[in-house]
Amino acid sequence: MELGAGAGAGTGPGGGPQPGRILLLLGGGPGWARRGGAEAGPGPAGSEAARGPEPGSDPDYEALPQGAAVSTHMLAGAVAGVLEHCVMYPIDCVKTRMQSLQPEPAARYRNVLEALWRIVQTEGFWRPMRGMNITATGAGPAHALYFACYEKLKKTLSDVIHAGGNSHVANGAAGCVATLLHDAAMNPVEVVKQRMQMYNSPYQRVTDCVRAVWRNEGAGAFYRSYTTQLTMNIPFQAIHFMTYEFLQEQLNPQRQYNPGSHVVSGACAGAVAAAATTPLDVCKTLLNTQESLALNSNISGHITGMANAFRTVYRVGGVTAYFRGVQARVIYQMPSTAIAWSVYEFFKYILTKRQEERRAGK
Repeated sequence: MELGAGAGAGTGPGGGPQPGRILLLLGGGPGWARRGGAEAGPGPAGSEAARGPEPGSDPDYEALPQGAAVSTHMLAGAVAGVLEHCVMYPIDCVKTRMQSLQPEPAARYRNVLEALWRIVQTEGFWRPMRGMNITATGAGPAHALYFACYEKLKKTLSDVIHAGGNSHVANGAAGCVATLLHDAAMNPVEVVKQRMQMYNSPYQRVTDCVRAVWRNEGAGAFYRSYTTQLTMNIPFQAIHFMTYEFLQEQLNPQRQYNPGSHVVSGACAGAVAAAATTPLDVCKTLLNTQESLALNSNISGHITGMANAFRTVYRVGGVTAYFRGVQARVIYQMPSTAIAWSVYEFFKYILTKRQEERRAGK
């Protein structure tokens, strides 16, 4: 999942993005389903969320307990990140290959399923998984930092900007800062992962790849695509939430708990955002992999910076090259976002519930 500025934002009745209108796909009943700006405030006997719904009433599916510990957000975020990246890793491998500007004849694929089948048939069953260990290692701390930073800054800034309420400015600022941390942790991982995913990659082990990149290109190579990654995530999230809001107005105008509308709106919004930002993802892949053909057409020896990457992509493949791998990117992004947020909300709910039960038992 490509988490970016304002990630995890949904909307409230007022229209702008609010953090976390997220469907709990793993939770079951309506009491497990969402959180966000419409949270219950504290009452005489504690928060409405801590007490739980009154008998016979429909629980507010946004009213999860407030004040969860930072460790709760970090643990839930880490589990969500690891599961998201591991489950979708074979598709991510296909996406990387399909974004190659000039692939080898044996690595030219018509679609995602054919690519997976041919990779397994010709390179071995475990080939699409190569590099997953470094991805899981990096995704845990990256997502832990993202969710913990987002939740903490969102609450702190909201209290400053709009005391006792929800501030869209605070949500956006929190998302931007959280994205800086997340991408800073994940960018070196992306470099190693994508080089190991490429066809005929010379690297069998993560340590071999890390040593080779460090020795031949220096430490800066691990952050060569960092600015492109950030530049990609901001428009991705903007498009994602604008599309989500439009679809919610059409499918769920009353903004009630409606699992079907949330799934359809979220999946379609993720697909549109992924397709629209594919050119930036292609450039990021080029900066990470330093594909040999593109390097041969670049007099400087290394491709650095987003502008240089854009020019190289156009020179090698023309306008259509900016949309290489768009099918795999869309197929990857739709379930990826759902997995990340549903798992995060599920574990946050369970961990927070246990905290509340321990407090009540004291």
